[in-house]
Formats: sequence, structure tokens, C-alpha cells
Amino acid sequence: MGLSIGLFFLLPMIIGGFFDRWIQSTVGINLVEGVVRMVIFMVYMILVSKMKDMKRVFSYHGAEHKTIRCYEAQLPLTVENVRQQTRKHPRCGTSFLFVVMIVSILFYSLFTWSNPLVRVCIRLLFLPVIVVISYEFNRFVGRHDNGLTKALRAPGMMLQRFTTAEPDDSMLEVAILALQ
Repeated sequence: MGLSIGLFFLLPMIIGGFFDRWIQSTVGINLVEGVVRMVIFMVYMILVSKMKDMKRVFSYHGAEHKTIRCYEAQLPLTVENVRQQTRKHPRCGTSFLFVVMIVSILFYSLFTWSNPLVRVCIRLLFLPVIVVISYEFNRFVGRHDNGLTKALRAPGMMLQRFTTAEPDDSMLEVAILALQ
């Protein structure tokens, strides 16, 4: 938890503070912090996806998505049917985290706090509100299939390239059993 707070709250605030002399608007500084947070998140996800042990975890994650896709398509849960499904899912936790980042950037850019400690405390306090908004957004775009919702979920789906991998048949069997 300390690493998460340091990496995704404190570090962006510190880096955003370097822009104070050029950007006088607190909204602008909040947006800079948000962009820095997004870059850190993307780099973090890419680096984690390169770790040998995580590749296996992400293959199981892909198996989970494929199995859920098969279930939602109302197909029999067999390895053959599951294997044919895509490993990307619109209501994935990875997409959810991406939406949390975007909603927090927009939400926090509306408010100003000059004291860094107060800023971190307020951000942590409002995090549940942001999570609820993000959850409902993710649920909505995952349940509707039109041009707008496809565009809205596209960044999260692209991010799943790093957090899911193609599973082998034994992983699909595990995912099928877990769903059953």
C-alpha cells in the first residue's frame, strides 16, 4: 500500500510541483499530475508484464477472460469453445484501473489544495467515490455495444495487451473449473 501511495500519489505530486513555475493554474498542475500518474501506471504495467512469473499469471488472466466470454456467449464450457474466444474483456480489472485513473484526473482537476499533506489525505478520502463512479462506468460500457461505448472502452482493452496472454489448454481447464 505504501508503494502504491508513493508511486501513484506522492511521486506525481512531486513531479507536478516542478511545473509550478510555468503553470500557475491549479487545474493545470492537477492535469500534469494526472498525466504523470498515467505514464507511471503504463510504464509499471509494461514492466510487470515483462517479468517471467507474471507472464504465467497473465496467461491465467487470459484464460479467465476467454472462459467468461464463452459463458456470456452461452456456449458449452469446453476447452475447444473457450480457446476460440478473445482474451480481452470490457469489464476487466485492468480496464477498471484505467478508468479509475481517468476519472481521478478529471475529478481532482476540479479541486485545489495547496498543502501537499491535505491534498494526499483528500485524494485518499475521495478515492471510494471515484472507484464507485469508475465501476459503474466500466459496467455500463461493458454491457452496451455501440460506437460510443466501443470508443470509451478501447483504451482499457488496449491495455489488456499487457495484462493478458494467450493461455495453454491446461490453463483453460483451470479457468473452466473455477467458473463452474
